[in-house]
Amino acid sequence: MRGGAPDLERAALSQRHVPVMLQRCLDMLAPALTEPGAVVVDCTLGLGGHSEALLTRFPEARLIALDRDKEALRLSGERLAPFGERATLVHAVYDELPDVLERLGTPRVQGVLFDLGVSSMQLDEADRGFAYAQDAPLDMRMDQSTGMSAAEVLNTYPPGELVRILRAYGEEKQAKRIVSAIVREREKEPFSNSARLVELIRDALPQAAKRTGGNPSKRTFQALRIEVNGELASVERAIPAAVDAIALGGRVAVLSYQSLEDRIVKQVFAAGAANTAPPGLPVVPERYQPRLKLLTRGAELPTEEEVAENRRAAPARLRGVQRIREDV
Repeated sequence: MRGGAPDLERAALSQRHVPVMLQRCLDMLAPALTEPGAVVVDCTLGLGGHSEALLTRFPEARLIALDRDKEALRLSGERLAPFGERATLVHAVYDELPDVLERLGTPRVQGVLFDLGVSSMQLDEADRGFAYAQDAPLDMRMDQSTGMSAAEVLNTYPPGELVRILRAYGEEKQAKRIVSAIVREREKEPFSNSARLVELIRDALPQAAKRTGGNPSKRTFQALRIEVNGELASVERAIPAAVDAIALGGRVAVLSYQSLEDRIVKQVFAAGAANTAPPGLPVVPERYQPRLKLLTRGAELPTEEEVAENRRAAPARLRGVQRIREDV
């Protein structure tokens, strides 16, 4: 880029990208970020909307931001450039949080934010293959420099493994029917583009299944994306790591977009907020007391106004916790 391009790109990003449930995320983290020198980690930088708002609202805070997508890091780097050394951007998957903090000499932080799932940039860039509404190469890798693409998964996985993925990650009841069609078609010609898969799914499903749950390809595409990026395994490691990383009084806020992610977050938070004492103790020693306090009653949902502002907020679920006790 030359001349004024970075400024133009930053302006375009700000206009096209509306962070999900932004104000509530900021408000949830606020009590932990008011002291000078507070450190907040944005584990899912994306286009940098949440990060920019955190740096603006908490002028004494420092930001560490992670993303596995190099293009997201480049674009957000331009957007966050005005904040100078207050922002440290790292190419990493969010389950690498402990290693990142160790390398940066920051073992404990005051806030951690996750905005899980696929980013707006990845959905909007046709050549990434995340969106079933437009024809594109079946890639779906959040980090395009490593790992198998969705096309490779479709073309090489055994049928039984494909059925498992569609059922477990897409909650697709018609998994066997869809996989039978995939196996039949890949023998004729390997899959490469999304339009062929979308058409195959539409033809494979019974009429009743097409009338419910939105686009009939949604569940299969979700399952493939989760498999390609190892998303659930990363979430299972990352949420406990974030809880371990926050200092006393620190807070973790998590936005999730599908039930499988939200269930993991709910279980980790509930375990930390529970009394772990053996039954029957007349007095509960401190080491058995909860170390977390739940900041939401269940999961908070977006308002109609938040969905109107950004339609991708519709399936969002927000949960948060605060550390109330150090580990002993």
